[in-house]
This record gives sequence, C-alpha cells and structure tokens, in this order.
Amino acid sequence: MQNASDILISQLQNNIMQLQTQNRDFEEKVQVYEEKAQVADERIKYLEFQIEQLKRLIHGSKRERFISNAAVNQLTLPFELEDSPVAEKAPESQQITYTREKTKCSNHPGRCEFPSHLPVVDVFIEPEESTEGMVCIGEEITSELELDPGRLFVRKIHRKKYALPNGEGILIGKLPVRPIEKGIPGAGLLANIAVEKFVDHLPIYRQIERFKREDIKITDSTIDNWITKTAELLDPLYEYLKRLVLGQGYLQVDETPIKVLDRDKKGTTHQGYYWVYHSPLQNAVFFDYQPGRGRAGPAQMLNHFKGYLQTDGYAVYDWFAQKQGITHVGCMAHARRNFEKALSYDAEKAGLVLQKIQQVYAIERKAREQSLSPEQRKELRLNESLPILNELGKTLAMMNKTAAPRSPMGLALEYMIKRWDILLSYLYDGSLEIDNNLVENAIRPNAIGRKNCLFAGSHNGARRSAIFYSFFGTCKKHNINPWQWLKKVLEIIPEYPANKLADLLPQNMKL
Repeated sequence: MQNASDILISQLQNNIMQLQTQNRDFEEKVQVYEEKAQVADERIKYLEFQIEQLKRLIHGSKRERFISNAAVNQLTLPFELEDSPVAEKAPESQQITYTREKTKCSNHPGRCEFPSHLPVVDVFIEPEESTEGMVCIGEEITSELELDPGRLFVRKIHRKKYALPNGEGILIGKLPVRPIEKGIPGAGLLANIAVEKFVDHLPIYRQIERFKREDIKITDSTIDNWITKTAELLDPLYEYLKRLVLGQGYLQVDETPIKVLDRDKKGTTHQGYYWVYHSPLQNAVFFDYQPGRGRAGPAQMLNHFKGYLQTDGYAVYDWFAQKQGITHVGCMAHARRNFEKALSYDAEKAGLVLQKIQQVYAIERKAREQSLSPEQRKELRLNESLPILNELGKTLAMMNKTAAPRSPMGLALEYMIKRWDILLSYLYDGSLEIDNNLVENAIRPNAIGRKNCLFAGSHNGARRSAIFYSFFGTCKKHNINPWQWLKKVLEIIPEYPANKLADLLPQNMKL
C-alpha cells in the first residue's frame, strides 16, 4: 500500500514539474511575443511617422514652426494648490494716464503711398460741356500705378571726325568703353539678361520669346555667348570676392546640388554641387562650383583658413574641424529640425526639447532687438542661455536612455548629443550666430532656379552661374538693386585698375 502511494506521489511530482516546465516555456513565449509586439508597435509608429512626413512634404507647410503651450518667460504654477482664506479687500480705484500718438490720416484706407522716385505723367481732363464763363474752384486727383513693358532702344554713338590742318591726320572722339568689343549688346541689356536669369529665374528661351514680341530675333547661342563674355569680365572681381570672403575669421558653409549636362553621361545629367561660403562679418556670399560633394573642393578652398567654421552635420565638415586653427561651430537650426519632425512621433518629449530651444532663440531675438555689441551679446548668452542649455543637456541624456535608437526621436537625440559640444561653440564669441540660417537663405534662390532652368548646360556653365549667384546674393544682403550694380560695373570694368577692384564690390560701390 505504501509503495502505491509513493508511486502516486512521484507521478504527481513529475506532473507538477512538467507543468512548471510548460509554464516557463509559455512565459518565455509570451515574453518573446510581447517583445515582437513591441517591435511591431514601434515599426507601425515609425511608418505612420513616415507617412505623416510624406503628406507634409507633398501638401503641408515647409516652415519649421513650434508653438509651445507654455509661455517662454512665464513661471508655471503647481497643479494642486492648498485653499487658504484670503481677506477680502475693498476695491481700490487707480487713475491711469498715457500718451497716444495721433494716427496719420490717409487719402484712402489701405492704399500705400507711391515711391517718390517714380516718374509722374499728368493727364488733365476737362468736362465735355462748355466751361466758358465758369471759375475753376479746384480739382480732384486720382492716382494709379501704370506700367510700360521693358523698353528696348537703339543707342547710336555718333563720333564726328575732323581733318587736322596740313594733312596731319584725323581727329575723332574716343569710343566709350563697351562690355563686349564689336558686340551689339549694351551694359543695360547684358545686366537685364543676367538678372532675369539668375535673380528672377527666367530661362533664356523665355527671354527669347519676349524679344520676339518686340520683333527682335536673337538666338539662344548668341545670348549664351553674351553671358559667357559677361562672366569673363566679372571673373577678376569674382576672384577678389573669394579672397575677401575666405580671408575672414568666421565662415558659414553649406552645399546645394545642381544638375549639369555631361557629354560622358548620355541620357542623364551629372550631379554637381555649389559650395556656398558666407561671411557674416562682411555680409558677403561666395558660390564655388564643384563636380562632387566630397571634401576635395572645400579642402582646396579652406586650405589656409583659420578661425570659426560653422556648418551643419554633414560628415565632410568634421574633417576640417580637426585642422589646427579651426574651431567648428554647429547649427542649432538643424538640430531643432529633427525634433520638429519627431513631434508627430512623440509630441511630449520632442515638445519639451523644442520649448528649451525656443527659450534660447528668444534670447537671441532679444540681443538683436537691443542691437547689442558682440561683447554684450556674449555676456547675455553666458548669463541667460548657458543655464538653459545645461538643463537641456541633462534632459537629452535622460531621454536617450529610453529612446528607441532608430526611431525619429532616437535619431534626433543621437544627432544633437553627438554634436553637443560644437552646438555650444557659438557661446565662445558674440560675433558668432546660433545657426547656419544666413548661408541657407543665400542658397534659397538657387533652389528656386532649379525648378525653372532644370540644369546647367556644362560644367563651365555651372561655374559661370556661380559667379552671378555670388554677386547677386551679396547684392540681396545689402539691399542693392542688382541690375543697377551690374550695369554700372559692366560700363567701367573693362579698363578698371586691378588694384581698385574692391570699389566695385556690391557692398562698396556707391550707386
């Protein structure tokens, strides 16, 4: 009897062990499935994020704007407050006085005044009825803005010849300097063609159609030759601009693609790049065309550069940061952009980071509005921006511990943490900017031009375009009319002294 009970107990123990083993197996499988489900959820969330970004790319606004629910300079209150009796006070009256500027009366609500430099054509209209014996008591004036299409005209230069006495020869006036010797275009026409192509983004074939409406037939090869000759005239000034921009101790650098026709690549185009160098100290921009995006082009340009180099996170720039004498400065706008994209993925964490960055930018705006000197701006940053950035750094480190590495939030954190030191480098000097937006603004017209002109005709054509983009970009930064500047330069540069080329730069020329 005892043996039978022992056997039964042994069987029950074996069954319990088997059930425990099965239970552990089930628990392990459940854990595996939960991990797979978590991975799947992350994958679904990431795909939904990508779909949201594609919809935004196609239909949404490209502006990077973050509006925080919390005021930047306002203290927050605790969620729960203890009720405390407050003694009622009798309402107090207070007299408030202020001075208000008197509003200017306008002739017509919402109508702006016309610029004073516009010519005025007066048109006088009399009543159809007879006014004989009547006294004029005044007049009503109605102004309208009118336009005549661009006016082409022929400029004939007459030079009278005089015979010297005793047959000693002929006396004739000196022919003015012309941009293209023995060519038909004047400086104004050449300037207009270049401005319409590189500023207004009007392709050459569309300009030809406009000439046809004036019954003037000019072939595309002729205009292309004119642009080439114009670029050759500007080339010495372009080289001088390069030395000036690269000679500063503070550079912002970025690159932008340009498609180029290449005889060696039939049926497709070559992907070239404009490397753009912006000098905030000179407020001048320089475009350099290179066939590729490697470091060979900028390595040659920055061979002797010493100072602050501000860039985005492109890996090529890290190589320059290792050179002696160069201090690498990061771009806060690029770091912020990744968190702005991650808002639809993790609004709480991304919003917290964006709020901190927004506070730092508010301090930059304060420095601009107060027109602080570089020394004052550096002091303001150290006193107000640095504590916020230190707090942001701790927040990023905490978030990075739990963020999925390949998620939008994880990638945003990785980008910013990896470049944290160079992102804070702008604190070294009050002359430095917090981001690279100034050079990106200089690139924007080129991006618009790509949509109209599609590609450059050759590598040499792309380099010629870089000349015009450099000067017109600098004109824009100084609010200079590019047509007026280029026309005046073309009228005098053929015989202008090489040692005085600095006078012809947009920022130096007096129009």
